[in-house]
Amino acid sequence: MDHIEYYLSELKTALDTLDRAAVQQARQWVGQTRSEGRQLFLCGNGGSAATASHLANDLGKGASYGRPQASRFRVVALTDNVPWMTALANDVGYEAIFAEQLRNLGQAGDLLIAISGSGNSPNVLNAVQVARDQGMRTIGWCGFGGGKLATAVDLPVVVASHHMGRVEDVHAIMMHLVCYYFMERES
Repeated sequence: MDHIEYYLSELKTALDTLDRAAVQQARQWVGQTRSEGRQLFLCGNGGSAATASHLANDLGKGASYGRPQASRFRVVALTDNVPWMTALANDVGYEAIFAEQLRNLGQAGDLLIAISGSGNSPNVLNAVQVARDQGMRTIGWCGFGGGKLATAVDLPVVVASHHMGRVEDVHAIMMHLVCYYFMERES
């Protein structure tokens, strides 16, 4: 089997075992956050940061533009304020870059989606702890068995793969499963 066929076969296996009920629950919490006028926060590193930014874009523009205020998403990717992140990384430590932003911005009833392929990123885990301390709901998107993130959040969605590329592929699909529900089903 060549590499393309192998990669796609393994990706299909990861998708086939995805906990669809957990994805649906995450989508429901995202919608509830919007309907209650709460904020949705997102964080992750590397490819997971890109997924967080993409999710913020699709909800903030794609699922909000042209809609009444009550149907718009209040969404912030904690990955996107580079000056604030680098100031925190430099002056406090990289492990604080998301948690310290949440200390300023997060409130009880808000929602954090923490994305970590390994589930063991200290800065993501610290953000989850701050979110929980503030009374926020937490969702963790992870792979590699879930790592520490799977037990730290209210709702874990674990991709059954130990390959970072396939974990990130499934996270991107999960992001679209959430976003396009609000773009297409509620338009």
